[in-house]
Amino acid sequence: MASTKQKRVIIEPVTRVEGHGKVSILLDEKNTVTQARLHIVEFRGFERFVQGRPFWEVPVLVQRLCGICPVSHHLAAAKAMDWIVGGEKLTPTAEKMRRLMHYGQTFQSHALHFFHLASPDLLFGFDADVAIRNVIGVAAKYPDLAVQGVMMRKYGQEIIKATAGKKIHGTGAIPGGINKNLSIAERDVFLKDIDQMLTWCRGALKVAVDYTTANLATAAPFGSFDSNHLSIVRKDGSMDLYDGNLRAIDAQGKKILDQVAPQDYYKVIAEEVRPWSYMKFPFIKSIGPKDGWYRVGPLARINTCDFIDTPEAEAARKEFMKLTDGKPNNITMAYHWARMIELLHSGEKIRDLLNDKDLQGTDLVTKGDRRDEGIAIVEAPRGTLFHHYRVNKDDQVVMANLIVSTTSNNEPMNRAVQKVAQDHISGKPEITEGLLNHIEVAIRAYDPCLSCATHALGRMPLEVILVDSTGTVIDRKRK
Repeated sequence: MASTKQKRVIIEPVTRVEGHGKVSILLDEKNTVTQARLHIVEFRGFERFVQGRPFWEVPVLVQRLCGICPVSHHLAAAKAMDWIVGGEKLTPTAEKMRRLMHYGQTFQSHALHFFHLASPDLLFGFDADVAIRNVIGVAAKYPDLAVQGVMMRKYGQEIIKATAGKKIHGTGAIPGGINKNLSIAERDVFLKDIDQMLTWCRGALKVAVDYTTANLATAAPFGSFDSNHLSIVRKDGSMDLYDGNLRAIDAQGKKILDQVAPQDYYKVIAEEVRPWSYMKFPFIKSIGPKDGWYRVGPLARINTCDFIDTPEAEAARKEFMKLTDGKPNNITMAYHWARMIELLHSGEKIRDLLNDKDLQGTDLVTKGDRRDEGIAIVEAPRGTLFHHYRVNKDDQVVMANLIVSTTSNNEPMNRAVQKVAQDHISGKPEITEGLLNHIEVAIRAYDPCLSCATHALGRMPLEVILVDSTGTVIDRKRK
């Protein structure tokens, strides 16, 4: 009879990510991995918290989900509330101010992740001494890169402050528009430094490209697998991080769905719950939960779009697609390369918007016929973000559903964890910190925001354990 002895290895917390999570790995007596899972161990109930609140509070309230990507929630909620007030056709000034805010956030978020969270693994190696495999180690050995990361994040944060009123949890976007324009003085401050920012973007992109191409033999299979990909695209197929319709492709590039309006997302996307995580598992309805899961974020956006409408990023996209002969790129570690293409794209967009005189316009808000439902989608730095609300006649929110980027990447991250565990931990006589870091490297490639993604469906589990004075469990009840 086969032995049922199992060993459990826990990575808690997962480091250099936003939010709290853990990984559990089960091994048999031969140290073969039998199961590996990413668990989300915190609960955030914002879909309940906002119920009963006036709809105009929602864009400010829901961004408290996160201190890293609050602008994404701020704008997604504001776009949904535009529909409530009948103001979805924004004035040019309002739309461009929101876009500047959004690209400022993408710029700072991508810079933060690449330079502060991911670069220690890329620069020092997955097995490097943990004492140097961190941002302090990067600052000591690569001071120029560390300074660039700090300054690029600061630049993006200042753009958020100028457009939203504050660097974190701003108030700039309101139902039907925006509450301020960009002054000439504010514009000139940003224009002064944009060329330097673009130079640093090109350098960061080169680091990502050089790492991927130099380590392709090991990077290509690392936590990689074929998958579907989903994002919004413009009507002409261009990448658009602020607005667009849904497109999903399979691992070979065949379109599963295309130009699905945000208001129809629920007709094509559903969510599944599993008992071991507070994070849900979205899937494409037409395929089903088993095979309908998909990836979102920079890798998916590069794969799904037909082109990028800024010249340097488009040239970089074409080089990226050459790696897989024009087919979708399913290499997990290629997320970093794709993310740096988007960093460059964001810099180009910021430059173009800063030179647009509409940002000094004074027509900031519009409205029309009142509705009781609002749905909006934006591309957050980490991927496609859905916000859906219903409002009653007293202007109170009565339903809220959020599908955040990291939730959509839940199944892919779990598959990456499982694959890396099987490839790098199975059969090893000793499980070192470096080997466990391999698991975290695969998770970090997705740049997850675990605090954003933790929403439960149904009841919270409750377990009460009665223990006597010797530590023996007398009784256990679970509800």
